[in-house]
Amino acid sequence: MPRFAANLTMLFNELPFLDRFEAAAKAGFKAVEYLFPYEWPAERLAEALSRHGLSQVLHNLPPGDWAAGERGIACHPRRTGEFQDGVGRAIEYARTLGCPRLNCLAGIAPAGEDPERLWQTFADNLEFAARELDKAGMRLLIEPINTFDIPGFLLNRTEQAARLLDRVGAGNLAIQYDIYHAQRMEGELAATIARHLGRIGHMQLADNPGRHEPGSGEINFPFLFGEIDRLGYDGWIGCEYRPATTTLAGLGWLHR
Repeated sequence: MPRFAANLTMLFNELPFLDRFEAAAKAGFKAVEYLFPYEWPAERLAEALSRHGLSQVLHNLPPGDWAAGERGIACHPRRTGEFQDGVGRAIEYARTLGCPRLNCLAGIAPAGEDPERLWQTFADNLEFAARELDKAGMRLLIEPINTFDIPGFLLNRTEQAARLLDRVGAGNLAIQYDIYHAQRMEGELAATIARHLGRIGHMQLADNPGRHEPGSGEINFPFLFGEIDRLGYDGWIGCEYRPATTTLAGLGWLHR
């Protein structure tokens, strides 16, 4: 069975954020991820991880103004300086948290920009970020995200991500394969994972529709987990779903 990490942005929302570490450990998780750590001092988060015996396996680079609807700035030609500053900040947090991988959100394509300029900006920013993360011994990820949930998101298919890896050519750049986003955009989950396994550095899951826990929708997770095991994937799978009721009530799939 794959190794599962609790996504503390999505799970245990019945509790204040800093109390979710203990709840995840008590539920049996050995690792956590979450979208962003920047609201809290890194040392405070590191203490919570240590106290509850948890590993931090992922967080994202700064995304721009999340509250205003921004979902990453890596493709924005006029914000490369802000992006580069964010890479440095993310590495500082990741060092303190012992987090070995960071996810880069491409962002929503700015209106009126030439598409090739957006892709070139994204590639240039990834080259910079991959180089800086490599110095720190960390891996950089890029995540295709479905355009139903986030209209206009630049990177939305696995093949796009694979082509971008070829274009950038950084050895520490990999794909974050989110099963929920992939199901919405392209399906063919098992075949796509098999085709790109060597380039997948992290996975996440949620069922569809609703983005709830496995077993709530159309994805055959027992089959898919078996295929992931058969293929030899030994990384983490982040549980990035919204519980249909409460987090603990929705963990039956994990215990099964």
